[in-house]
Amino acid sequence: MRHWIAAALAVLLTTALATPASARWLRADTNNFIIYSEGSEKSLRSFAENLQRFDATLRHRFNVPGGAEPNRLTIYLVERADEAGRLASGKSGSSIAGFYLAGSDGAFAVSNRENDEGRGTPAAQQTLFHEYAHHFMKRYVPAAFPAWFIEGFAEYVSTVDFSREGKASIGKPVYRRAYGLLEMPKIPVEQLITQRPDAMRSSGMADAYYGRSWLLTHMLYSDPNRQGQLLAYMQAINRGEEAVEAARKTFGDLGQLDKDLNRYLNRSLAYVALHEPMKVEGTIAIAPLAAAEDALIPLRLERLSAQYSPERMATVRLALQKLAVSQPGDAGTWYELAAAEWGMDKDKRDLAAARAAVDKAIALQPEHVRANVLLGRLIAVGLDEKGDYSAGAWSAVRKPIMLANRTNPDDPIPLYAYFQTFGDQGFRATDMALQGLEKAFILEPENVSIRISQAFALANQARFNEAIGLAESVAFDPHDRGQGQSLLDQVEAMRANREKTFIRTEGTEGVTD
Repeated sequence: MRHWIAAALAVLLTTALATPASARWLRADTNNFIIYSEGSEKSLRSFAENLQRFDATLRHRFNVPGGAEPNRLTIYLVERADEAGRLASGKSGSSIAGFYLAGSDGAFAVSNRENDEGRGTPAAQQTLFHEYAHHFMKRYVPAAFPAWFIEGFAEYVSTVDFSREGKASIGKPVYRRAYGLLEMPKIPVEQLITQRPDAMRSSGMADAYYGRSWLLTHMLYSDPNRQGQLLAYMQAINRGEEAVEAARKTFGDLGQLDKDLNRYLNRSLAYVALHEPMKVEGTIAIAPLAAAEDALIPLRLERLSAQYSPERMATVRLALQKLAVSQPGDAGTWYELAAAEWGMDKDKRDLAAARAAVDKAIALQPEHVRANVLLGRLIAVGLDEKGDYSAGAWSAVRKPIMLANRTNPDDPIPLYAYFQTFGDQGFRATDMALQGLEKAFILEPENVSIRISQAFALANQARFNEAIGLAESVAFDPHDRGQGQSLLDQVEAMRANREKTFIRTEGTEGVTD
């Protein structure tokens, strides 16, 4: 039954692709983003300009320099919110209107093009601004932030709006959180600052968590009586102080903070209006996609969204197999098919099929960056079958990955893949591999796998303060999938072992038999 459903979905997807559509995908290239949309060029340009202004607003607030980003964030705009929800959850009826993922293929975000008539900033824009705030903080603000502030800040800036001149208004109300704030039980501050949104027992309480986090963030930014407290609290957290103790030292009595927060909810909330317009740096180039990529985009998005669902990945794989038959001369299609096969669970992968697809991609486009990375990974897996672990065999693994890096030195995925080959080989990474890892981290610090590897690399160099800072940033992240605390524990254990070894070594100095 499950196989029949997967086949039916694949036929549905490929049938839809084969039917001429009234709208085609457009691509917008800006300083910081690659945006795909099926909307009009006019609406896409307006969206891209606002997104660049939002980026400029965040840079203004955090004093981050502007300029062209070498590793841009890719954004997909689907027509409706329920389509974004289906991509995020794998089922219809989801309330998710957009999402952000930073996985093994790099970071991307999905939002929708619905133009709601509600109060305040359009909901689709709020969703994307919320998600981009997460991306911005991970990439450009090198500090560990607690879960409540990560979500509270994203909500706080999600309602940023711009005048016709491009002047930003920051801190307007988040009306969609009204129900959670007004109708659900109020989460005490002491609970809020120690828990994560996934600890909430119902969607209503999760809504209350987001609303309460936004309200606390808004108050700490806006209330003159609490000026400077938020910065002092974050500094204490990043020094390693325990969350509740740091809160008491910084905010004072937490019961009084609760009372102040409840009163703040009933006040008329102020917002910040910047006097200078936020400039759109660089040019915005918009062009339609070639027919092959136009047909491929929906399935690429399906594959990227299905990376944690084997059933969905199997459906995408089947649809890509059919698409490859209809456009056999497109390297991108063959790569996506290979990537979908590689994305299956290990016991369900057809490695021969993945290798055949990636070979076709490279034959059509020899310098295809991601296809060469995947080729290196496939060769590495094949070493077990051959039983050949010689230096020459590992050189063959690294050869296509190095070509990928030469083709695009600013793509972090080849850099990270090269570093990983040494761990796969059971060897200590070379200095060049460690430099590549560091550059990959600079280019894509939001990638949790790269961040974790960089934390261990720093710990192995006895740079424990930096390593623990990275580990804490993962541990505090509400989207870390449970990896952060384990990482932090391991890095702290490495430091403790190093200190014990140092003490023992010192104690034996001058001792002779």
